[in-house]
Amino acid sequence: MKIGIIREEKNPTDSRVTLSPAHCKQLIEMGLDVVVQPSKVRCFSDDDYLKAGIPMQEDLSDRTVLIGVKEVPIEALIPNKTYFFFSHTFKAQPYNQKLLKAIVDKNITLMDYEVLTNDSGARVIAFGKFAGMVGAHNALWTYGKRTGAFELPRMTNLFDYKAAKEVYKKTAFPNIKVVLTGTGRVAKGAAQVLNDMRFTKVRPIDYVKKAHDKPVYTQLNSFYYAKRKDGEVFDEVQDFYKNPTDYDSDFEHFLPMSDIMINGIYWDNDAPAFFTIEQMASPDFNIKVIADVTCDIAPTSSIPSTLRPTTIADPVFGFDPVSKLEVASFQENAIDMMTIDNLPNELPRDASEAFGDMFIAYVIPELLKGESDMLTKATIATQKNLGPHFEYLRDYLEGK
Repeated sequence: MKIGIIREEKNPTDSRVTLSPAHCKQLIEMGLDVVVQPSKVRCFSDDDYLKAGIPMQEDLSDRTVLIGVKEVPIEALIPNKTYFFFSHTFKAQPYNQKLLKAIVDKNITLMDYEVLTNDSGARVIAFGKFAGMVGAHNALWTYGKRTGAFELPRMTNLFDYKAAKEVYKKTAFPNIKVVLTGTGRVAKGAAQVLNDMRFTKVRPIDYVKKAHDKPVYTQLNSFYYAKRKDGEVFDEVQDFYKNPTDYDSDFEHFLPMSDIMINGIYWDNDAPAFFTIEQMASPDFNIKVIADVTCDIAPTSSIPSTLRPTTIADPVFGFDPVSKLEVASFQENAIDMMTIDNLPNELPRDASEAFGDMFIAYVIPELLKGESDMLTKATIATQKNLGPHFEYLRDYLEGK
C-alpha cells in the first residue's frame, strides 16, 4: 500500500492535515510506504516532515491511497486512485455535484470521513470537537467585539489551545448567558471551552427560571428544544431522530434571556428550525450573537439567519430580522452571525494531531484488512459508479 498525503488546494486554503509528521513516522515504522506532497500552507512545515524522515514527493501518481482533508479541486483529482477526504456530497449538497460526477467519471474510489462509522452507527473519526471549541471561542470573541465588555484574540492567532487557556485565565467575562445545543463532539468541544472560561453550567430549568450573577451556560438535547406535534409527551429522544417530521420547535423558552446561542447539533433536513425570522424580530428575542457551528445554509437549516458561510478572515456578518437581509456586523438592531464552515482550521495543530490518532486507530487497520465493512459503508463512489450504500444519490449524481 502506497500512501500519499495530498496538499490542500481548496480555496480558501486549509492548514490542517490528516497525518502529522509523527503519525507518518509511525506508519512507516509499521512497514507502510508514505510520502507527503509539499505544501506552503500546512500547519506542519515541509521541514517538519523531512526532519522526521518522511519523504516529500510532488508527483503522487504512483500512490495507491491519497489522503486529504477538504474537497479536492476537480482539476487536481488523479484518476483510478482511492481518496479519503470530506467530500460534502452525501447530503446531495448542490455545490459539490460536479465534484462527485468527476470522481465517478475518473474511476476514483472515494471514502468520506463523515460516513466512516462503527457497528453502532457512530462516527469513528471527526474534527467536530475542535469545531465546537473554536465555535465557542468565536462566539465570545464576537460578543466582546459587539459590546466592548472584554477582549479576546482570535483563536487563529494563537499557537494552540494551551495558549488559549492562558488567555481565558486572564479574562474577566461579564454575566453572559449562553445556550448551547447538542450533545455530540461539537457540543462537548464547545462546553470544554466554556468550562475553561469559567462559565458555570446550569440545568435548563434553572437557566430559564433563575437569575444569575455570574457567566452561565446550559446545554440542550432535543428533549428541551423540540416537542411532539400531536401533543403527546416527548419521552424517547431517539424517536425525534427517527421521525423528525413529527416534531415542532420548543426552543422559544430560551429566547428571552439568552445573550449567545452556540448551535452544535447534527441537523436533519426534516427537523424543525429552532425559531422563525418573525420570532427573531420580536422584542422577546434577546440573542445578540449566534455561533452556528452546524452551518446548514438557509432556507434548509436549523437557523433561518444562516444565509451563508463566513470565513476565518471575515468571520461575522449581521442579520436584520426586519428586512431579512444581511447587514454590517456589530450593529445595535442586528444579530451577529458567526458561520465559519471550517472552524477546526483555526486550531490546526491540535485538530490534526487528534484526527491522525483516530485515523491510525480506526481506519488503518481496516485498510490493511483488504475487505472491510466499515470502509464499504463509507465508499460513496467506486468503479465508475456509486458505492453500494449511496444509490440514493443517483439523481444527484446525474444532475436531476
